[in-house]
Amino acid sequence: MARVSTYLNFPRNTEEAFNFYKSVFGGEFGNDGIARFGDIPPQEGMPPMAEADKNLVMHIELEILGGYVLMGTDAPESMGFKVNFGNNSYINLEPDTKSETKKLFDALSAGGIVTMELQDMFWGAYYGSCSDKFGVQWMFNCVEKA
Repeated sequence: MARVSTYLNFPRNTEEAFNFYKSVFGGEFGNDGIARFGDIPPQEGMPPMAEADKNLVMHIELEILGGYVLMGTDAPESMGFKVNFGNNSYINLEPDTKSETKKLFDALSAGGIVTMELQDMFWGAYYGSCSDKFGVQWMFNCVEKA
């Protein structure tokens, strides 16, 4: 089922922030809890991950109200990220099909900036990201069911 959520980036305190949100809204972290950067399988051509980064949050999600999902990740500078006001949130779209994902991605990225081309990812999704011509950041994460 398609859904929309908000994705938040934090410098290194995602777990602290989401534990706070959990204390406010209740519930449990979705998708098997907290995924850590240390869970990422080694990628060819990528340098080894710093020990200090392995326990950081790669992905976390929490349903907050009426089925709306808040998602987040750590974005450490050691991995090339710099969190500033304005780049710390995305609208995350999860269409039902790859074709719908591609259509929305192409439309929203027209005149904007593609930050990651759509591609199949190790977590089983067809994923990409862009900023539209107004500077709004979008993430696309399609797990098409067979």
